Formats: sequence, C-alpha cells, structure tokens
Amino acid sequence: MIGSLLIVGLVGYGVYWAFFDMNRLPTGEYLTEETSPNGKYTLKAYVTNGGATTSYSVRGELVFNDKDNKTKNIYWNYREESANISWTDNNTVIINGHTLDVTREKFDFRRQ
Repeated sequence: MIGSLLIVGLVGYGVYWAFFDMNRLPTGEYLTEETSPNGKYTLKAYVTNGGATTSYSVRGELVFNDKDNKTKNIYWNYREESANISWTDNNTVIINGHTLDVTREKFDFRRQ
C-alpha cells in the first residue's frame, strides 16, 4: 500500500515537473522591461517561438533588484507576441490585461 502511494506520488511530481513547472520555461528573446515605481522590482518580458507546430508565447520574469537580482517567472501566456506592462503601484503589475500582485501571484495559461 505504501509502495503504491509512493509510486503514484513520484509519477504525479514527475508530470508536474515536466509540464507545469514555471522554472523550466524556455528563455526566449527579450522584448521589454518596466521597473516598479519604488525600484524594488523589474519585470522583463520575453517572447518564445515554439516552432512550426505551436504559436508564440510571452514569459514574464520578475527581477528582485534588492536581492542580488534574483529572478522568478510570474507570467506565461500562449498566443502572444508582445508585452504591454504597466505598474499600478509598488507591488501590482498589469501584463497584457492580467493583473498580478508580484509578491504572491503568478499567471500561467496552462492552469486556467
């Protein structure tokens, strides 16, 4: 019983890692960037070309300017080729119409 649960858990984690982990997204080509009003964050946008079988996608990478420029992906959307970024306050950004609190939210089209 425990062995079966362990196998199911490992398979479940493998599927998540292979298909849904935002740390494994393709790098892409740089599009644009915008810095938060207080300068604490910078959001950089990249476009990725999936080749002949898939459309373009936009990846948004949040840079922590106060923490040695550490980064994390907070935005991933399919069938987009450009990024319109605007900050509404120090922690809230709007990317192509999607509003995110950068301290706790992410947008990933695969989870919608």
